[in-house]
Amino acid sequence: MVDVELDRDVCKLVHEFARRLDGQVRRIGEEVGLTPAQVVALRELSEPITARELANRMSCEASNATFVIDRLEDQGLVNRRPHPTDRRAKEIVLTEAGQTARDTVLDRLNRTSPMVSLDPAQQESLVELLQALVGQGR
Repeated sequence: MVDVELDRDVCKLVHEFARRLDGQVRRIGEEVGLTPAQVVALRELSEPITARELANRMSCEASNATFVIDRLEDQGLVNRRPHPTDRRAKEIVLTEAGQTARDTVLDRLNRTSPMVSLDPAQQESLVELLQALVGQGR
């Protein structure tokens, strides 16, 4: 059984941490001329993926991800290309400008992360604890 006050404290802390992460993404977006959703999309585009996969990574509906992809494509940051094994799907691929933008976003996210005050072992412990709470093992 969990102590009610401890549970409340954890909820408050998780909410505050999420608020700080959201604020960080918003600030970086303003600095580099992207929306927060575009910053998140660039963060998640570590390899060519489908719009559906990107939506899952962004925790949003596929239609929202498609809208973000359309804007990134208009800015010359991504291209759509045929999926190599699924002829019904398209892969989202970073352009050279998109990779540069992603590198900039990742650098700024890493430098300003709310987790910078934790040492690497604490960061790893936090990830493991959060994975245990949401039921995702490594």
